[in-house]
Amino acid sequence: MPTSEQYNQNGYIVYPTPVLPADIVQNALDGMDAIRRGDYDRGRPPNKSPWNPGDPDDTLCKIEQPQFASQGVLDLISHSRIGELAAEVTGADRIQVWWVQLLYKPVGRETESTRINIGWHQDCNYWGAWEEGSELLTAWVALTDVHEASGPMRFVRGSHRWGLLKGSDFHSGDLDATRARLSLRSGAQWQEEAALMSAGGLSLHDCFTVHGSGENRSDAPRRNFAIHLRTQNSRPVDNRRQGLTSFIDDTEVCPVIYERRE
Repeated sequence: MPTSEQYNQNGYIVYPTPVLPADIVQNALDGMDAIRRGDYDRGRPPNKSPWNPGDPDDTLCKIEQPQFASQGVLDLISHSRIGELAAEVTGADRIQVWWVQLLYKPVGRETESTRINIGWHQDCNYWGAWEEGSELLTAWVALTDVHEASGPMRFVRGSHRWGLLKGSDFHSGDLDATRARLSLRSGAQWQEEAALMSAGGLSLHDCFTVHGSGENRSDAPRRNFAIHLRTQNSRPVDNRRQGLTSFIDDTEVCPVIYERRE
């Protein structure tokens, strides 16, 4: 099945083997470690984030716009292969990075004091800065191998066709309770697939696709970047540049990674 058909049918596609060069991945991994230490080789800190250097290492680390701080990270999120794959599955003429998140899931279990899980959610629930109908998707890039025990991202097949659901909650640690709260349409079938991949692999998913992840029960942290992308079929609400759309005119940190040539 062509990849575009698979993406359109499921709302996501997984590339389990490496699609990015090993040196690009390693430099981004080094950049992640430096940012977590508070070392910024580009001379600028990340955007205001839920996790900051010095915070506990036993809870989910989520850092916003890490490419501000690290050249290795910037080189990874700018890589043309990500744009080519996104254009291939969407048919887009143009792909731009508009936001990036560093995600470091430590080994451990969800407790009242340690946040490990990511609740079932649709990204579009948090992306109100974009006009309704904007074509938005995410490239989830693995810097380390992701196994079933790693707490991989799990997609719900076909959920991108269910519309905007009530009850979506990225911040919920109780995956079963979050699923129970989702306002699923009658007849909707819940079929999960784990996004398992080697370092340098990636997945692409639509902004309406339901996804989440559980505990990391492996022997190593799960380390990745969520690179949020837009096609030419997108527009900020009232054309404003604020919040999540603040940096889209700065193509140094929000690079255009694909443009179709006639």
